[in-house]
This record gives sequence, structure tokens and C-alpha cells, in this order.
Amino acid sequence: MAHLQAVRNTLQPQQNDYSQLTTYFDPHSQTSWGYMHSEPRPCFTPTLLQELLSWCHSVASQIDDPKQPDVRYMVTASSHPDVFNYGGDLNRFADLIAAGDRDRLSQYAKACIEPLYLNAVHLNRPVLKTISLVQGDALGGGFECALSGNVLIAERGTKLGFPEILFNLFPGMGALSLLGRRVGFQKAENIILSGRLYLAEELHALGVVDVLAEPGEGEQAVHDYIRREARARNGAFALRCAREEIQPIAYAELMRIADIWVDAALRLEPKDLRMMERLITRQSGKADAAEASHALRA
Repeated sequence: MAHLQAVRNTLQPQQNDYSQLTTYFDPHSQTSWGYMHSEPRPCFTPTLLQELLSWCHSVASQIDDPKQPDVRYMVTASSHPDVFNYGGDLNRFADLIAAGDRDRLSQYAKACIEPLYLNAVHLNRPVLKTISLVQGDALGGGFECALSGNVLIAERGTKLGFPEILFNLFPGMGALSLLGRRVGFQKAENIILSGRLYLAEELHALGVVDVLAEPGEGEQAVHDYIRREARARNGAFALRCAREEIQPIAYAELMRIADIWVDAALRLEPKDLRMMERLITRQSGKADAAEASHALRA
């Protein structure tokens, strides 16, 4: 993983109690980096969600403290080989849906939205810009997480998409809200209903991906973006403020859509859950193969 190795060569991990998220701070570029590595699957486990939320609060506290170094950028990435994130914990979904446990399903959905919303509104700190760095597949909630960044940087060849329609559901943690604000809601619905995976190159042409990087050069693309923006930071800041006036992201909107998702999930039939289980098996196999391939290369 050249992208993670580059950070390790220059920075030390920050001291915290995280087990599924490793964070770094680069004082030179005033950037906080967070690399996800959830287990046993690269998905949004309850532990990872809590650690992402804690990281958001930690960065916000650093920004607010005049004695601490400034933070201008916050980058969400992954240390899993070839995977950004597969999204929701489908094993948990299947168990809760089968049990008809609406309360816990709703709690999980809202736990997903908390860090996603904070990322989308750059922690409600005007000085901050959030960046999603996608160097592997981003599916379902993983794609939603990537879309929540103010800037989406993806490497060529990576795949992003929403497979939820394949098991008769829809992505309910921000997909339509975030994607619709990038490409229009009709196009966003078409992408979601297709259930297909899109190459980063396709999404760049559509205006979903902001910066297209060469394979293995995503981290350098982040540095290049920060360096370019420094030459016109005031104008870029004002433009973002104007855009947010026109297209604000409301926390209440995301929560209402999450409730719609929970209701839809509880209407799934056994055949839908079987399709979900097949998707879990395929994703787990691909993640294991990627880990093994990386171990051999190392």
C-alpha cells in the first residue's frame, strides 16, 4: 500500500484508543488524515463508526483551540488493499431485519449518518475542507462516505456504486441527498436504480469525482490539490460558501431518509435476504483475496 506507506514515512500515528482507524496529522499542510481498517470486513462496523465520530470531534476541538496547530483539511482514506469501504455491515443488517428489530436497525442507520453529516458540513467549521481519498472499491455506504467529502479524489480503475437495489433496497444514508447535489436528482436516481458499479473515470466525466488520480498516486493527488488551492484559497472559500447557501445539507433531511430506509429494510422478503447474503460472501472473498495478494507482494 504505497499510499499508506508514504504517510508512515513522514508522520507518526496520533496517540488514541482507536482500533479500526489510524489518524495522522501533517502540520506542514495542516491536514488530518484518517485511514479506516475495520475488521473482519472492510465495512462500517459500530466500532469504526464510533471512532470516525470521535475523530470528527477531535479535529473540531483542535480547530477551536488557539493553542493547537490549525487544521485546514481532513482526509478520509482506507488502509485496506483495493477497498475503500463496502458500506453497511450487511451481516448486522440481515440479523436485525430477520429479527424485525426496528429500534436497533434505526440506531445503526443513525450512527452511520452522524460522522457522514459532519464530514459533509466540514464539522461546521468554515476553515476546514474535507477530502475523500478513494484508492479501492467504494460500495453502498462506502460510496456515500466518499460523496460526503467536500472533494472526492479517486484513482483510475477504482469502482464505486450502489448495489442495494440488487437485494430490493436503496442506499439510505445520504446517497440521494449527496449524489443529487452533484449531478441532479434524476441522474442520481438512475445511478442508484442501475445497481451497477462505475469506474472512477466514468464518474469523473459525470462530475461526481472531482479529481482523477493515477493508480497508487492518490495521496500525491491530495497534496497537489492542497497546493493548487493555496494559490486561490480566498476565492475557493467564498465559492464554497455560495454553493452551501444554494444547496445546504440538512441533518433532519438525512435522518428522515434514514427512517424511510429502515421501513423499507423491514419489508424485505427471505429471497432479498438471500441475495444480501450472497453479496456478503462475494465481498468477503474479494477482500480476503486482496489482503492475501498484498501480503505476497509485501
